[in-house]
Amino acid sequence: MRQMKLGLNLVGNGAHGGGWRMPGAHLGSSMDFPMWKRLAQQAEAAKFHFMFWADGIAVRSSARDETQLSYDSRIDVFEPFTIMAALAAVTERMGYIASASTTFNEPYHIARKFASLDHISGGRVGWNVVTSWSEQEALNFGHDKLLDHALRYKRAEEFVDVVMALWDSWEDDAFIRDKASGQYFEPSRLHTPHHKGEHFAVRGPLNVARPVQGYPVIAQAGSSGPGQDLGARHADIIYTMQKSLADAQAFYASVKARVVAQHRSPDSVLVMPGIMPIMGRTMAEAQARADELAALIHPELGLAALTPSFGDLGGHPLDGPVPPPVAETNSLKSAHERLTKQLQGKTITIRELIRQRSASGHHVFIGTPASIADEMEDWFTHGGCDGWNIMPPFLPGPVEEVFSQLIPELQRRGLFHTGYEGRTFRENLGLARPEHPAAMERKPI
Repeated sequence: MRQMKLGLNLVGNGAHGGGWRMPGAHLGSSMDFPMWKRLAQQAEAAKFHFMFWADGIAVRSSARDETQLSYDSRIDVFEPFTIMAALAAVTERMGYIASASTTFNEPYHIARKFASLDHISGGRVGWNVVTSWSEQEALNFGHDKLLDHALRYKRAEEFVDVVMALWDSWEDDAFIRDKASGQYFEPSRLHTPHHKGEHFAVRGPLNVARPVQGYPVIAQAGSSGPGQDLGARHADIIYTMQKSLADAQAFYASVKARVVAQHRSPDSVLVMPGIMPIMGRTMAEAQARADELAALIHPELGLAALTPSFGDLGGHPLDGPVPPPVAETNSLKSAHERLTKQLQGKTITIRELIRQRSASGHHVFIGTPASIADEMEDWFTHGGCDGWNIMPPFLPGPVEEVFSQLIPELQRRGLFHTGYEGRTFRENLGLARPEHPAAMERKPI
């Protein structure tokens, strides 16, 4: 029986902009490593496939000034390579995925870090390939503005090719370490990339052995056309924001068709939307929690979040109508397009839109564990997804409720596994380990 894949996206202080203000929220969660350690071990006991960090290398906010920024709780977060290494040391089976930008990194750095982490963890890490979407990141790396969207993706295509070539610097059996002869590696098993392209010149080889998984699991979060094309070429997991089953089905079909066009099996790429479950023992209790969360979104936080799509709305009344979105954005294009489509033909106030978008554009499931499982099952069985990235609104209570209430409900229905299938991340996802290209060439036809 086909079963869901589940990831856990633990944003520093919770995925909901008002979550940190809830009575049960832990105010210091973003920097509390003992809490992260405990939650990782609980997630592994619940058999989650992975934990996920949608990281950025800046304080990513479009706030007009420090005062407006001061209402944002997504300021202080752990650097993801550091936290992945620490949590891999205190778990045994669960995987870890983190974003690393192709715009503000170099291929050699990324190849080396992920290869090292894959060895340290015993084959349990993944790279979420992102091109960066915030102007704030550009300003941290000596640029006046973010590269154009199309150029970011063109650079990303070459970046990923170079990283994979570096991972393939050494065949799996290259390091013979022969004490008797004194030879450390077999020269015929070394494949120095010697890459010279439009954006990068990288000689190689990588100074780390080939990763345990061949390649760490590749995730990709772009939902625009170029993003889907990049994912179809390289990704094992596609992370996406979808607000309805119909939209999810259309996206799922589009991604799978692009994967097939790249001569890959559609089953080799897993589509996993982000969702925020807001649970209660009854529907009324769940709705009350959702209403409380929405009421805790400070208007200044909401206005800053809307700036990339509308410009500064500070001069508009909160209870007045939302003005037309800007025609183009160089930020999250797919999210901007979805928002524009959502608002067509509708009259909505700015305050209402702020409340609706409190989950960063991801779908919010409000209900009991059973009703949320119903909706997850509906999407999963009707061509909307292969699994989910679960985003608790605040920490630690809601994520512990997922462990104790939602996961057992999914397992009772046979929709989620009760034990890990293997030792590596790829094995547990049911994904093949990529063979080294040179080894494949030597195979008899």
